Amino acid sequence: MTPVAAVDPRTPVAPVRPTFSLAHARVGRLTLATLLGVGAGVCAVGLLATSAWMISRASQHPSIAALGVAVVGVRFFALSRGLFRYGERLVGHDAAFRSLADVRVRVYERLERLAPAGLPAFRRGDLLTRLVRDVDQLQDLMIRVVPAFTVAALVGVAAVGMVALMLPAAGLVFAVASLLAMVAVPYLTHRLARRSEGRQAELRGELTLAIVDLVEGAPELVANGAVPAQLARVRAHDRALTGTAAAAARTAGVGTGVITLLTGLAVWGAAVVGIPAVAAGRLDGTLLAVIVLTPLALFELVLPLPGATQAFEQVRRSATRVLEVVDAPDPVLDAPSPRELPTGPHHLVLRGVSARYAPGRPLALDAVDLDLAPGRRVAIVGPSGAGKSTLARVLLRFLPYETGLATLDGVGLADLRGADVRRVIGLAEQDAHVFDTTLRENLLIGDRAATDAALHVALGRARLSSWIDELPLGLDTPVGEHGARLSGGQRQRLTLARAFLADFPVLVLDEPGEHLDTATGDALTADVVAATTGHTTILITHRLAGLAAMDEVLVLDGGRVVQRGRHAELVAVDGWYARQWQREQGVGEIVTRAAGRYR
Repeated sequence: MTPVAAVDPRTPVAPVRPTFSLAHARVGRLTLATLLGVGAGVCAVGLLATSAWMISRASQHPSIAALGVAVVGVRFFALSRGLFRYGERLVGHDAAFRSLADVRVRVYERLERLAPAGLPAFRRGDLLTRLVRDVDQLQDLMIRVVPAFTVAALVGVAAVGMVALMLPAAGLVFAVASLLAMVAVPYLTHRLARRSEGRQAELRGELTLAIVDLVEGAPELVANGAVPAQLARVRAHDRALTGTAAAAARTAGVGTGVITLLTGLAVWGAAVVGIPAVAAGRLDGTLLAVIVLTPLALFELVLPLPGATQAFEQVRRSATRVLEVVDAPDPVLDAPSPRELPTGPHHLVLRGVSARYAPGRPLALDAVDLDLAPGRRVAIVGPSGAGKSTLARVLLRFLPYETGLATLDGVGLADLRGADVRRVIGLAEQDAHVFDTTLRENLLIGDRAATDAALHVALGRARLSSWIDELPLGLDTPVGEHGARLSGGQRQRLTLARAFLADFPVLVLDEPGEHLDTATGDALTADVVAATTGHTTILITHRLAGLAAMDEVLVLDGGRVVQRGRHAELVAVDGWYARQWQREQGVGEIVTRAAGRYR
């Protein structure tokens, strides 16, 4: 079981300014919502103050005309408070949702820039939490934090000023109680929240990750008897998160209790200074109720502040996790003044290209040369870890090259925008994602404007047409999550058909026969070789079946090209290629004999 890290109150959180910058684009709507909230607060205080005066005055049995203005005032404040409150909620939530949409698009665009080389720095389940839950948490900044403090401060100043005009001593009592409620209590809540909130956002991400592992890895966990251990891991994360949430609830309770206590003290304080003032003739008796009851309306606006402080601490911690994604460095930087993409036909050349995944690590590619003229097909082979997939990452500008020169039609790859390079050089990976939708929708990712005829042409090149024709729903057949309703070979051929449909001028095929049995993998590789005739292609594979038709084969080992030539040339000389070929031929003969024995 993975241990759950202890809560550390010193966990770094986002500074205040970057946190507020996430909502900067919607500052106008946020300001309007806050002003509407101030209007609602003023009406709440006005309603209670006017009602208190009217009740006190009515006890003296005056004429109805003497109460006419107060009656109108009560109705005005009551109706206006509802309208202002509705407007505040409407505009505030609109601003929050628009801001969340902006942030979520910003995060996704950042993920697009990081993919695929920069994404391994984040775990998938935790990354999902950052994109969904942590971004959602930011809405509290515009709904619970900024309006609450602004409304309480502005309405509090107005209420204290109004009471001070009637009785300065009562104004002083209100001022002291308000300062304690608006400053001291939120500060106390903030100190407690730093402890109680701790790593709540991180713990939530850990719990999500554990649950995702439990659900997605259920077959393997059941088969290996590891379900109890994984469930224990989920329970441990859940207990840690529950404990943190309980501590946060206690913090909220402390803040609410202190505010309630201060409300009562303010009411008693007003009564203590107000009653002698009435007896001394310094205060009209009808105004005593106004002074005593006004704190109830004012502190109703102050009551959300401890929760707002706690929410702000949560927002800052979520903002930290969001900003970690937004501020993550690009794996590959575009040139400050990128060149325009050449029009083609495209000629790709590498001369002495070297690359590594991080400073100080060994070279993953070491002085590699490659010449890929239009229509030329080159196979890249070698043992696992030889640098084959690294070469593909360099070509697609997912990984920067350190030395040497890589050009596309004479223009350096580093001088072109990465997005422009990937319009020319396309990649079909061994583990390409298959979406949980229909065959048609999975294919249309390659070309959204493709017709059914074009889809069938691409499927024909991938040798899937006859299988599609036998399906009752044809192209509208669901494939299941991660292509679960397809066989391994069908998934690989579907991703190939998608790549063919995209019609990249240069196509990189990374291990199309990977994760398949020997016979199926060899058949798929042979079909790929046949389907790419006349198309500029780089085929990365550890299997050698079908490579006799390739224009050139490069053998990589330890990041260096140790052999190169045509298939017939390489099998005729001693080296890795010839030994691998003999090994595959021997395995193929054994498989053929076994199949004949049990036929």
